[in-house]
Amino acid sequence: MKAVHYEKPFQVSVRQVAVPTIQHPDDAIIKVTTAVYQGRTAAEAGLIFGHENMGIISEVGGGVTLLKKGDRVVLPFNVADGRCLNCEEGNTAFCTGVNPGFAGGAYGYVAMGPYAGGQAQYLRIPFADFNALPLPPGTAHEASFALLADIFPTGWHGLTLSNFSPGESVAVFGAGPVGLMAAYSAFLRGASKIYVVDKVPERLAAAKKIAGCIPIDFSAGEDAVDVIIRENDGKMVDRSIDAVGYQAVGSGKEAGEVPNVVLEQCIKVTRPTGGIGVPGLYVPSDPGAVDEKSSQGMMLMSFGKLFEKGLTIGTGQCNVKKYNRYLRDMIISGRADPSFVVSHEIGIDEAPKAYEKFDKRVEGYTKVLIHPNGSL
Repeated sequence: MKAVHYEKPFQVSVRQVAVPTIQHPDDAIIKVTTAVYQGRTAAEAGLIFGHENMGIISEVGGGVTLLKKGDRVVLPFNVADGRCLNCEEGNTAFCTGVNPGFAGGAYGYVAMGPYAGGQAQYLRIPFADFNALPLPPGTAHEASFALLADIFPTGWHGLTLSNFSPGESVAVFGAGPVGLMAAYSAFLRGASKIYVVDKVPERLAAAKKIAGCIPIDFSAGEDAVDVIIRENDGKMVDRSIDAVGYQAVGSGKEAGEVPNVVLEQCIKVTRPTGGIGVPGLYVPSDPGAVDEKSSQGMMLMSFGKLFEKGLTIGTGQCNVKKYNRYLRDMIISGRADPSFVVSHEIGIDEAPKAYEKFDKRVEGYTKVLIHPNGSL
């Protein structure tokens, strides 16, 4: 079968690899209909990319009882066994049974276990009954359902981490796919005002598609925090979301990578006793960091101001299974349609060139879906 194969930083290829097989009675195999592109961070040579996947079940192991051949499913990017304490408590992003020495596993992602990704024609699903979310048959809502694997639940999760309540104001830093989904979740959940901060024109244009959303270009010269407070009638917001993470960049004199800049802005822009949600990725080590402390996953932050203001802060990867069933039903009922973030849909042979455009945001490549087995 064909698969998107990691070669080295910023280089992938499409190679022929073996079709996956059932390795355990709890496994299932899917024919992948849609996978979602991801950034090309450093990874092991030979890794098959793709942590956001959906498809049609082609084979099930003898221990699988809830699924059958022909079922249409979407998979949380979290690989979880459903048996450890964290899984029993609903924290499937931190499963301790699937990736020895680490809390959490994922498809096609560096350091997240031995699980091939789904930017391939077929994919093995471990613990299939637990991990696969059934979908209505057919091809309806394919793009929206694909986003249930990660970014729609993760955006929803970021808002939940901030302890958001309907009627509150929200500032989202980062208008990438997760930031847009956090802003869209704020709209769906009844935010009074939504501000989205970024500098990429295509991302800011996508934010405008969310009803009531106010995009703010932080490269325009004025501090984003000052702009938000002015637009919010001179008040700080109730909740803020860091949807950027450790690769944040500054502007003006702080142009370039500034790992702590978004956390600092969240602390400044959030009202006393408000909340900060951090779905943006932070890592325990970063060999390419701008300084030694950052390379060890450490950074300065205004903890004194955080304490003085009585702010709460919630962090961590999304427990997709906590949300995906309910978000699926919102899509089916017509209450939600997150597919507005999708910019392109391509076949697997177009992957290498499309990845180059995706990395450079050429031609508006922001969220790309790949159909490994051809058009639906």
